[in-house]
Amino acid sequence: MRYHVKSFGCQMNVYDGERMSEMLSGEGMVPAANAVDADLVVLNTCHIREKATEKVYSDIGRLRRADGTRPMIAVAGCVAQAEGKEIARRAKVDVVVGPQAYHRLPQLLKQASEHGLAVDTDMPADSKFASLPSRKRVGASAFLTIQEGCDKFCTYCVVPYTRGAEVSRPFAAILDEARSLVDAGAREITLLGQNVNAWSGTDDVGRSIGLAGLIRALDRLSGLWRIRYTTSHPNNMTDDLIAAHGDVEKLMPFLHLPVQSGNDRVLRAMNRSHGRDDYLRQIERVRQVRPDIAISGDFIVGFPGETEAEFLDTLSLVEAIGYAQAFSFKYSARPGTPAADLGHMVAPDVLDDRLQRLQANLLRDQARFNADSVGRRCEVLLERDGRKPGQLIGKSPWMQSVHVLSDDQIGDIVLVDLTEAGPLSLSGQIVT
Repeated sequence: MRYHVKSFGCQMNVYDGERMSEMLSGEGMVPAANAVDADLVVLNTCHIREKATEKVYSDIGRLRRADGTRPMIAVAGCVAQAEGKEIARRAKVDVVVGPQAYHRLPQLLKQASEHGLAVDTDMPADSKFASLPSRKRVGASAFLTIQEGCDKFCTYCVVPYTRGAEVSRPFAAILDEARSLVDAGAREITLLGQNVNAWSGTDDVGRSIGLAGLIRALDRLSGLWRIRYTTSHPNNMTDDLIAAHGDVEKLMPFLHLPVQSGNDRVLRAMNRSHGRDDYLRQIERVRQVRPDIAISGDFIVGFPGETEAEFLDTLSLVEAIGYAQAFSFKYSARPGTPAADLGHMVAPDVLDDRLQRLQANLLRDQARFNADSVGRRCEVLLERDGRKPGQLIGKSPWMQSVHVLSDDQIGDIVLVDLTEAGPLSLSGQIVT
């Protein structure tokens, strides 16, 4: 049987999609390059935004072939968790499996083949990770989930309902998977979690540690050259974690720290549990220990009741920070979240206008950050082939895509002079 996994949304979905692919290959199935050639299609879904949810149903419809047949369809991820059997009522599918139960996918596929629709949206107490196969082959940069779920309950967000409460994977299990990733070819590992810096555990000598302690343990792992983490919450930026940015060489100078709004009233309405000044102080503290750090963020415009003056506070925050990268979205009401019942929805044309203005400023700052990088000499991790003959694309320490002409191999780290900047990437020359 040929299978195809299509993942939507965040990096954790990418990780989950990779793990499902490894499971299916372990069952003797063969990956297909696209859904058209597959006997089984797994749609690994995101429920953060309304359009992402509707896209799932559109994709299901497009899987029907001209002769009326269709592949076997499994809907996984957060839409599966949130809607359960409702998916099967709206569309013809075979399996519905939530993000905490996808380790049961092979059994669910067998059940569906023999008895029809199989649904599993349980959040079992036993860890799914213990049931997943060991990592065999990965790229130069790999994801590693260390924490799942969220206890923050931001009023706009469905994650606490689709991913459950905050749970940290055990220290030993994380180190075992990190070693297997390095053995499988990874040179850079990005630690993942809905609130990754809320991770806590007990190390190999029984000490209670947080994310900083885990990073320091991974720093001692031979063969691992780079460490990153995402996504963080400002309330979990501990003194120890901030200090790690200054003294752990493998921890890259890049921090994704969502703020969502620059206005205190809006932040309170979002239940973000931090204020504008709190956020600015956190960024300043990180920059004190790592002056060259690149800052990334998330923004929501048009939260219910947001005024023009409150939106201007977000623009002024952007001006104060100078983001190297950022993600920005129009507010999207999600059923079941407190914000969906607030009323005072911002008009669609105002939403569009605010998003365009915010994105213009963010793109300006990203282009400025890239332009200021010209003249730097840095190490670049080569990750994939470019479009031109002999061209390779890698990542700078600051998470920028860098194009070089080189006869080096993917997975190599090369010393590069950054020579030219575009709005989204840079070009460089190998230092010989």
